[in-house]
Amino acid sequence: MAYLSLFFTALIAATFFPLSSEALLAVLLHQHYAPWWLWLVATSGNTLGSCINWYLGKQCLHWQDKQWFPFKPAQLQRAQCYFQRYGLFSLLFAWVPVVGDPLTFFAGVMRIRFWQFFVLVALGKSLRYALVIVVTLKVIN
Repeated sequence: MAYLSLFFTALIAATFFPLSSEALLAVLLHQHYAPWWLWLVATSGNTLGSCINWYLGKQCLHWQDKQWFPFKPAQLQRAQCYFQRYGLFSLLFAWVPVVGDPLTFFAGVMRIRFWQFFVLVALGKSLRYALVIVVTLKVIN
């Protein structure tokens, strides 16, 4: 049950809902759950949450022809070119509080290829959780 709780906490934390999975991860480490499994579960949940953001961003483009849509086609094209050229590797920082969730949503809006998105986001999030685990284990031991 603890692993399932961590998975869903990490998933929700990666969406626009304010939630922190690191606190639960630290508590579970303190309770001697297996660090490897905690890392895998937290990374999987958090990465899936970011994939949901990407999908929602991509789907919002269905309304781009509506008058109320906040971006004009020319703006989207320029932003997409800029993001493809300079911003793709910023997805390694999708774990950063406050900016990470909108970044993953914007990647969907910008039509970043899913496989590129997934690899970069998963790598960044996996490294972040590994660091959290290492630091937490050093503190509790």
